[in-house]
Amino acid sequence: MFKDFIEILILSAIQGISEFLPISSSAHLIIVSSLYDLKESSLLIDISLHLGSLLAIIFFFRKDLFDIKNNQKLLRLIIIGSIPLIIFGYILHSTELIHLLRNIKVIAWTTLIFGIFLYFSDQKRIYRNISSNLNIKSIVFIGMFQILALIPGVSRAGITITAARLLSFNRVDSGKISFLLSIPALAGASFLGLKDIPNESIEINLLVIIAIILSFLFSYITVKFFLRYLNRFSLNIFVIYRITIALILLSIIYF
Repeated sequence: MFKDFIEILILSAIQGISEFLPISSSAHLIIVSSLYDLKESSLLIDISLHLGSLLAIIFFFRKDLFDIKNNQKLLRLIIIGSIPLIIFGYILHSTELIHLLRNIKVIAWTTLIFGIFLYFSDQKRIYRNISSNLNIKSIVFIGMFQILALIPGVSRAGITITAARLLSFNRVDSGKISFLLSIPALAGASFLGLKDIPNESIEINLLVIIAIILSFLFSYITVKFFLRYLNRFSLNIFVIYRITIALILLSIIYF
């Protein structure tokens, strides 16, 4: 039981931290699970981890989400921006093409390429913010980029922040846009995961509950402190991290 708890703790930390940082949660989960052969990395645990992150982001932005009267436009834009990912995500999962992309070589190259892309986007001049400049045109632009996040290593947070920065949104608002777009994305991932479970009773055991709670805690803390970080610093540290990880993986693959 103790070993199972440690595995759940590791997976929850990876999910909760990397889901909202521009470093790709799917890539980290695939790499760590393959390196250490974590037996608790099951479909039900994966769903629990995504659910914990989903609950955390909803709780963090509860005032914006539940103040429907004043935020109808924002909520409508988030839905519109999520449609491309939902459509392409469903196609890739239903055709099982998504499994062809879940390998270390793909992760290594996407981590490198989109890390460099993140760096150049972060050099853009800042003059836009959510309240004044987020419209259908900009959210569709960001939503189309978000499709690339279906490829492990790209990072959903990374590519949406990149797209927002390309449109000259400030770093904090780019992060907020990314976080809000994560709500439909995480809900969709959980739904697709439930569809993949065979038609039998789902056992809600202690490990599942622990996974949800730990993922919630790691996710909430990450979102809170990442927004503070974005208010003061550039994204260079994440670019350096991505390039380092990519070079290590590429050296293992090709040498």
